[in-house]
Amino acid sequence: MSGPWEQIPLFALPETTVTTSPASTDDVLPDDDVFPDDDVFPDDDVLPDGDVLPDGDVLPVDDAVSVDADVFVEADHAGSGPAVAGHRESPERSDVAEAADAPTSPSPEVDDEAVDGDDAGSDAADPPVWEALPAGEDADGHALIVTAAGTYTPSGRELTGPVDSVEKLDKLVRWASLKPLGAPPQVWIVGQGACEALGWVIDPGNEEDFDDMEALRTRAASELTAVLQAALTPMLSAGWELRGDPGHVVHLSRSIGKFTSMVDVVIEPYVWTYWNKDFGWNNRVGEMGILGSPTAGTYLPDDDLPAARELGRRLAWSAKHLGVLPGPTPARTGAAILDKIKRERTRSGKGIVVATAGPVPPLDGAPRKELEPAVGWVRVPDAEDLDGVRRLVSIDQRAAYLASAGMLEFGYGQPTHLTGGAAAAAAVGDKGAPFGLWRITLPAGQTLSLPEKLPPPHPHMLADQPVQTWVTSVSLDGLCSPVADGGIGADRGDLDITEAWVYPQQGRVLDKWAKILREARKTAVDTEDAAMKSFIGSCYKGYIGRMVNPDMWTAKQMQHHHQPLWRAAIIAHCRWRGRRVAMRIAREHGHWPVRTITDSWVYLLPGGEDIADPSDALGKMSVEKDTLLTDTLLSDLASAQDMHDVKLTIKAAFAEEDED
Repeated sequence: MSGPWEQIPLFALPETTVTTSPASTDDVLPDDDVFPDDDVFPDDDVLPDGDVLPDGDVLPVDDAVSVDADVFVEADHAGSGPAVAGHRESPERSDVAEAADAPTSPSPEVDDEAVDGDDAGSDAADPPVWEALPAGEDADGHALIVTAAGTYTPSGRELTGPVDSVEKLDKLVRWASLKPLGAPPQVWIVGQGACEALGWVIDPGNEEDFDDMEALRTRAASELTAVLQAALTPMLSAGWELRGDPGHVVHLSRSIGKFTSMVDVVIEPYVWTYWNKDFGWNNRVGEMGILGSPTAGTYLPDDDLPAARELGRRLAWSAKHLGVLPGPTPARTGAAILDKIKRERTRSGKGIVVATAGPVPPLDGAPRKELEPAVGWVRVPDAEDLDGVRRLVSIDQRAAYLASAGMLEFGYGQPTHLTGGAAAAAAVGDKGAPFGLWRITLPAGQTLSLPEKLPPPHPHMLADQPVQTWVTSVSLDGLCSPVADGGIGADRGDLDITEAWVYPQQGRVLDKWAKILREARKTAVDTEDAAMKSFIGSCYKGYIGRMVNPDMWTAKQMQHHHQPLWRAAIIAHCRWRGRRVAMRIAREHGHWPVRTITDSWVYLLPGGEDIADPSDALGKMSVEKDTLLTDTLLSDLASAQDMHDVKLTIKAAFAEEDED
């Protein structure tokens, strides 16, 4: 008998079926937990994932999902963004270098622990640390991996020889009787050879023939759909149904009477044909979910069997530490975790369950853009800032959004509209203002005794005139805190509260969700598993970012994921926490920032001084980048005429560090 991940010569199914992991109990869903694939979204990312019926496990409708399987795919086909995602075998892989100057989406946070580049490059033959980690059995019974050599459980147990026809794929799926785990069961097709054996081959053309890489991606996606529609005929004739057009994920379902089973076939070599903001930005190669990122060095190995082995490890890791199979995007995975918690709380009757959307109420004078924008600011340093300076240091909140999500109380239910004195009175509470939105007047910045070397306390504030605007309770409390703690020292009466929307219920809705992701992240950090650490970051950033877009949540079963005010509160909380730290650094070290982007702050420092937080807790400031300033860069900063010059110099300094 060959060992794990070795070739099986014949297509022979064992007499017994694959056994579901004992740890899994997530195989039945209430009928409000079907979910769509997600793609397009506004700011930084989101989306849902629920569970569906196991393939081959028939369940009564009363105990399982009332399947509206179109929900699975409605967003997959909603549209795609203006970019191409890279892949280990994609035609545009070589375009990565030329895309270095392509515009990038500002990251809400940058992870602090990094892979040691020197060690990684010391021996090209050595695989990354995480590829040597053991593959567990937690995803066995929920997923299968198909290569040109044969089929395997995620843990590496041999099942069959090559799957060289769609009929054999059908036989394999029926025999395996896989069960869902936060997502439909999954069959992963790994490597171009496995695709060729099934006749799933496309030839969209050479990237050199395309001026617009998105045109290549679109053409490839269209060709893949056509190939699959023709090739899947035997499975459709055998009783399977396609939900939506097939692409890099083929959504299959099969109904027998009142019973429905589902399975997703994920075609790894063609993941690059699918794009959304989770996967890339313009022509840059981005994070491709559980598969990792080619540019970050976390993508699967080049050879098929090592790639299958590493994919199996990641599937098992997700099942064990997140309790779900990975969704089509990291954001989908984040939503699947929350949906699983929702189901558990519904069954037990314990804990907060939010089953309805929380759209922004009708606001008079609503901000044109975001309710609570992330801060983006730069200033020209003066002579005092440059005196004795040798280093440029960026500090960053460790997993900022995840930290805030776990500690904040969020409102839910139907909000009450208050005006006049009732609105002002409602803002006063024993623990600060209750969760809601408040229409206030921000005083002109120049009328306040505020630090000149910090951005305004709120992004909507103007220097020369008052501004009436809407803010969350987090900002209301922040503005009322002392200047030394980042606020303006205002009394609530000073803010002229004229109107409010206040929620009847509030609580730490995301506490367990954040705990699961926090503990998974710690596991990844402790084991030097950069691939899974990056995936965790993408999961929580993606999900929180996509809370804002109602178009993502049009299906009835998914509307509870539309929570733009939760996202606004998280952004505001990160912003205020960063400002409070900036005041602490100024007080203790006498230094002021010259640049801030979201939750990162850039400082000019002399030699050896440490301004980061000593704690390793999430939300605390850690050193993101620390580079020595050359005489040329110092000269550029000293001669900077405007903010644009400063931005370019900072970018150049950190680019040199990246090259080193």
